Amino acid sequence: MAESSQFRRLIRAGAHISGTEMPRQFPKLNISEVDEQVRLLAEKVFAKVLREEDSKDALSLFTVPEDCPIGQKEAKERELQKELAEQKSVETAKRKKSFKMIRSQSLSLQMPTQQDWKGPPVTSPAMSPATPAPPGATSQPTPVPYAMPEYQRVTISGDYCAGITVEDYEQAAKSLAKALMIREKYARLAYHRFPRTTAQYLGHRRANTAPLEEGLPEFHPPPQPGEDPYCLDDAPPNLGYLVCMQGGILFVYDNKKMLERQEPHSLPYPDLETYTVDMSHILALITDGPTKTYCHRRLNFLESKFSLHEMLNEMSEFKELKSNPHRDFYNVRKVDTHIHAAACMNQKHLLRFIKHTYQTEPDRTVAEKLGRKITLRQVFDSLHMDPYDLTVDSLDVHAGRQTFHRFDKFNSKYNPVGASELRDLYLKTENYLGGEYFARMVKEVARELEESKYQYSEPRLSIYGRSPEEWPNLARWFIQHKVYSPNMRWIIQVPRIYDIFRSKKLLPNFGKMLENIFLPLFKATINPQDHRELHLFLKYVTGFDSVDDESKHSDHMFSEKSPNPDIWTSEQNPPYSYYLYYMYANIMVLNNLRRVRYCSISTTLLRSPLLCPLLATTAFS
Repeated sequence: MAESSQFRRLIRAGAHISGTEMPRQFPKLNISEVDEQVRLLAEKVFAKVLREEDSKDALSLFTVPEDCPIGQKEAKERELQKELAEQKSVETAKRKKSFKMIRSQSLSLQMPTQQDWKGPPVTSPAMSPATPAPPGATSQPTPVPYAMPEYQRVTISGDYCAGITVEDYEQAAKSLAKALMIREKYARLAYHRFPRTTAQYLGHRRANTAPLEEGLPEFHPPPQPGEDPYCLDDAPPNLGYLVCMQGGILFVYDNKKMLERQEPHSLPYPDLETYTVDMSHILALITDGPTKTYCHRRLNFLESKFSLHEMLNEMSEFKELKSNPHRDFYNVRKVDTHIHAAACMNQKHLLRFIKHTYQTEPDRTVAEKLGRKITLRQVFDSLHMDPYDLTVDSLDVHAGRQTFHRFDKFNSKYNPVGASELRDLYLKTENYLGGEYFARMVKEVARELEESKYQYSEPRLSIYGRSPEEWPNLARWFIQHKVYSPNMRWIIQVPRIYDIFRSKKLLPNFGKMLENIFLPLFKATINPQDHRELHLFLKYVTGFDSVDDESKHSDHMFSEKSPNPDIWTSEQNPPYSYYLYYMYANIMVLNNLRRVRYCSISTTLLRSPLLCPLLATTAFS
């Protein structure tokens, strides 16, 4: 007890230390005048969005369509005059010549030779090569996986074909290149593969910079035949590290002495200043007129080009498809990466299971209210319904067209017959039965996947952050009911509902919510011996996601001046970008800790489907 109280004093002492420099993934920035202008522009964009959101409902009856014919005609005339003036300038001629050279180089990169099309197939075409290194690094040619058929191909020749003026084209190209480089930076930090074709073109712009070390995720292999997937005896020993949250980010210390000296273990995380500057660039980008015009035209061009490809090569593709033995839509491997575990069964499956449980065990105690035990029959009697009379329509759990853009209706679809009592009983992991009914339905879905052989899924389970016991309870549910399936891995979704918990006095601040979400994972990684169930469950968890109604706007713009989570005590919900930064930072520290911990064996590196939290905060993604 004395040792525990001493540790708490050290944590409190560490929490009040100010000005201590922690490990940073990026060097400390000197904010330039350009970055300051971009930040101010981003703040104007944010304020404009808020004004539009406030006045949208009031002015909806008087809104003039943006595609007004008069406005379109005037815009076309201005664009034509600008283009005619540019064609006469000498500088424009030089730029066009430069663009022609760049275009010819890019065509030589993407157009393969005739020998490449007829190359021999390799043994393992499923393996994608690593992201290319920048110019100057030694690289080996990548063989073409398959002999490509002789399709008819479309080539656009002549002058640059962007459909906009040269100045606008140049500005849009620079803006998009910067956005792609930002995305590449954050994708690499999260141990994601970056598209190799995009990286190849960006590599020419990074010739004078040292490349970041590309780390690839390592996933825990599935149990071998005859191996117990619920074995708890392989937990590694305790590392003895200490964990303390400061400023919304968990830091790991080798021992108490390091905690006193505020010298955390070297586990890098993204720097807040760099993050907010990058976010300002993205916010400014999505309001840039030339960039929006170019992207709109480019997408239309690509869509038309694909339609032309379909007309020219549809029969050739169909012929090639028929020539592949034992391969069609039903026996190629398919993975559903966005399916809620509570909605993984279809509505007929749920209805059949409800009726079956009522017929076979109506007198089973399934709930307790105010100290009184309640049977399944009494639950339905209190709702004034008979399961025999239920139909798929009366169950009302199908997300039809009326649920799109209506998050409130979408959430209500998780309540069978509109009754939250049935949701708690059948679709929750924590209830009087310990989530037994829910586990049985998930296992039935898993058996169907295993029988089909070629279908896989990543169901989503929720961690809310209101209590640190959520993780142990979820791991206990997984092991107790034996929910493992070789055709399933699990995603953890974190609903952004801090404001609800704060208004009910369940949380003192936002930092406590982050601590409840991530601290159990750090403890299970450092000392698996004392957290065997969670250590086992994490082998089958592949990522995080943040979920809520994205149409809601916050009155607060996230910046380096925003209050840190430890002092965010208001009942207002933090903005989306605020959530994503602190989730991304803690996931990155955890990933690096697990790489250090399991460097010699295969393990699960928790990955974030958020990929780049910056682009996820805007409509650009």
